[in-house]
Amino acid sequence: MAIVGSVSATASPGSATGSLSDVVHAVRGVTAQDGNWELTSRLAAEQLRRHLPGPEILTGDQREGDPAGYLSHLLHTEPDGSFSIVAMVWLPGQLADNGGRLVRVGSAENQTGQVSGFAPPGDIHRVRNIGRGVTISLHIYGADISRLGCSIRREYDLPIS
Repeated sequence: MAIVGSVSATASPGSATGSLSDVVHAVRGVTAQDGNWELTSRLAAEQLRRHLPGPEILTGDQREGDPAGYLSHLLHTEPDGSFSIVAMVWLPGQLADNGGRLVRVGSAENQTGQVSGFAPPGDIHRVRNIGRGVTISLHIYGADISRLGCSIRREYDLPIS
């Protein structure tokens, strides 16, 4: 079974090129192919790039954010559990640290409308909003997030070197 790592994209008004149903349909086609995690992640990122929805994918209340921490909204779980789509809302300066004392092998700063993708084993990461406004990131995971409850499998409290 193909498994997608995380694929994220920032979105702002006017950047939309698709809808949630477009993304679901496109990713469904990718995960139906017999590929490895890296290939599936790359293909899913390409599809998200083509069909990236705008912030209207969430209600106005969902787009507000929360000063206590980033918010996560499960938008879709594929019936067979092959992937889930989650929107996360970040206020300026908020971060999710899912890293540790690790050697940094890469860094990406996504601007509005950009997409990046990666797959296990290179999926330990830190996500944060470095902008001045609310950011919505759309994440595609190769798992049933409704069953797992969260995309974070392990948290590390150690500094990153």
